[in-house]
Amino acid sequence: MTAVQDQQRILNQLVKSGAATLFGKDHGLQKVKDYEGFKQAVPIRDYEGIRHYIDKIKDGKANVLWKGKPIYLAKTSGTTSGIKYIPITKDSIGNHISGARNAILSYMAATGNTDFAGGKMIFLSGSPELDRIAGIPTGRLSGIVNHHIPKYLRSNQLPTYETNCIEEWEEKLEKIVEETIGQHLTLVGGIPPWMQMYFDRVVEKTGKPVKEVFPNLQVLVQGGVNFEPYKAKLFETIGKEIDTIELFPASEGFFAFQDTRDQAGLLLNTNSGIFFEFIPVAEIALENPTRLSLEEVKLGVQYALIINSNAGLWGYNIGDTVKFVSIAPYRIVVSGRIKHFISAFGEHVIGEEVEQALLSAAKKHNASVVEFTVAPFIQSGEGKSYHEWFIEFDKTPTDFKAFAATLDALMCAQNVYYQDLILGNILEPLHVTSLQKNAFINYMRSEGKLGGQNKVPRLSNDRKIADTLGQYIGIK
Repeated sequence: MTAVQDQQRILNQLVKSGAATLFGKDHGLQKVKDYEGFKQAVPIRDYEGIRHYIDKIKDGKANVLWKGKPIYLAKTSGTTSGIKYIPITKDSIGNHISGARNAILSYMAATGNTDFAGGKMIFLSGSPELDRIAGIPTGRLSGIVNHHIPKYLRSNQLPTYETNCIEEWEEKLEKIVEETIGQHLTLVGGIPPWMQMYFDRVVEKTGKPVKEVFPNLQVLVQGGVNFEPYKAKLFETIGKEIDTIELFPASEGFFAFQDTRDQAGLLLNTNSGIFFEFIPVAEIALENPTRLSLEEVKLGVQYALIINSNAGLWGYNIGDTVKFVSIAPYRIVVSGRIKHFISAFGEHVIGEEVEQALLSAAKKHNASVVEFTVAPFIQSGEGKSYHEWFIEFDKTPTDFKAFAATLDALMCAQNVYYQDLILGNILEPLHVTSLQKNAFINYMRSEGKLGGQNKVPRLSNDRKIADTLGQYIGIK
C-alpha cells in the first residue's frame, strides 16, 4: 500500500471513530464521505480553538475529542496559551513509541552498526513523575515516553530514575554527569543545546575531550531544532564527528524520522494514525486557506503542517513549517515555526533563511556560533530601522563589520522582500550584537526555561527577548 493510500485509509478510520465523539457530533462527521467533505466539516484550529474541548476532558468528561478518555495529557508550553494539555490516547501512544524505534532500526539497517545497542544510553528528558488531572496522568511528553522504553533497553538506560525525576535542570545535569562518567556510553539523545550543556560539563569535570571520557560514544539522537547551527560546536566538544539520527517529535505526535544516511530529509510518518494536511505558508492567516492532502504537495514549497490524529486532534495547526525534498518517498525538512518569523516591515523572514545565512557567514569568516536570535529594531527618531542579530560566538569573527556585511548579503540573496527593503533604503543593513559566554543559558534560566524540551526562538517580531539579552552584551 502506498503512502497516499495509507493516508486515505487513516482519514476514513479517523472520521468513522470520531463521528461518535462530542467533537464529531458538533461537526457532523457522520455525514463526511471524502476529503472535500472533511474540509468543509472541520476547520483549521490552533490550541485556543480546541481549548474548550480540552477543558471538558480536564473536567473528567469522556468521548470528547476521541473515544473514551486519554491515557495521558502531555503538558507543553504555548506562546499565547500558557501551558497546553495535549491528549495522548490508547490508540495514539504507539505513534510516539514506534517512531523513535523505527529511526534507530533504520540506522542499524543502513549502517550495519548494532554494537551501540549493547552500551549505555542517555536520554536527556523531562521528569517521568506525573501529576493527575481528572485521574489522567499528566506531564512532559519525554517523561511520559520514559515509561514506555522497552525492557530490553531499560537496563542500559541512563540516568537513574531518581535523577530523571529532578525538576531543576542544573541540579539534574550535575547528577547525570556524576552517574555517567566512567560508564560504557554509546548513545546520547536529546535537544542539541542541552546535549551541548551536558558535554561541556563532562569536559569541565574531567579536563578531557568527550571522546576520551567516552571512547565508545557512537550515536547522537537529536530533534526539536535544526541541528546544523549546533553541529560544529558539538563535534568539536566531542573531539570527533559521530553519526546522528534526526527525529521530528512533538507532544501532538511523532511526525517524521531520518531513514537514510545519504539523502536529505526525514521520512514522513504516513502510516501511524495521523492524517496530514498542508497549507501554503502565505495563506495560513486567510479565513479559507488552500488545504492539500499528501498527494497534492509539491517539492520546495513552504507548508504549514496540519494534523488530524487518533489522539483526537482535528484540523490542528501545530505551528511548524515544512517543505518536501522528496515525494518518492515523502521526505520533509522542518523549515521553521509559523509564529517565529520577522515581518515587522513586510519582509517575512523565516527560520530556515537566518539559519542558512548564519552558517554560511560563519564558515566564510572562520567563526562558530553557540546560539542566536534575531529581532527588529524599529527606529523612532532619526535613522533607519534594521534587523538586530544577537549572537553568542564560540569563536568570534576577526572582522565583525565584514561578517555582518556577508550575513546581510546572504539574507538579501535568500529573501527578495528583505533585499527590496535594503536596496530601497527603507532598512539599514543588519546589525550584529555579540553576547557574553553563556548569555542564552542565563537568559533561559531567567525565564525558568532552562533544560527539558525548551528552545530559544530564532526570530521574533518584538523586542521582548532582545531587551532581556541586552544585559549580556559583549563585543559590539
